[in-house]
Amino acid sequence: MHLLGDFSDGKNSFGRRFICDHFEDRHPNTNGTNGFRVSRKVVAVPKDDTMIELTIMLWDLADSKGFESARVSYLRGTAGAAAVCDITRPSTIDGLYNYSRDLRAINPGTQLILAFNKTDLADQCAVTDMQIEPVALGIKPPYYLTRARTGENVDDVFRHLSQLLVTNAEA
Repeated sequence: MHLLGDFSDGKNSFGRRFICDHFEDRHPNTNGTNGFRVSRKVVAVPKDDTMIELTIMLWDLADSKGFESARVSYLRGTAGAAAVCDITRPSTIDGLYNYSRDLRAINPGTQLILAFNKTDLADQCAVTDMQIEPVALGIKPPYYLTRARTGENVDDVFRHLSQLLVTNAEA
């Protein structure tokens, strides 16, 4: 799985919340780690009448012009991705279209979920629900309003994406 999105949209915190159930106000950005960070977590996913273990390798890819060509290589063969945007910065929502288009051009069968992040900053929110709906409908994947700080809906994003991967693997 990949985390996709613009610089400073909360991908790092989003991934850390899922992997470690932890949030830090200050931490190094992904650009300081050669353009990507990889984490691993095993999750239980229902399939038929049993639970199966799914190992998630979570790649947090930086949005960096210098890393753009390498990103294509990392996206090849990916099964799923969460595209993250920062609802306090409308320009990051525009990025969702680009990441979705690029991902689907490289790997058309990839399962994708959108995460409209930083909903805990309601006083700084620059995006309304009326703006979110058409973006999600235009890109067509499921979407969640998330808060990496509190963990709200972060696990739901990965649980849903994991279920899509297991279901898609059956087809």
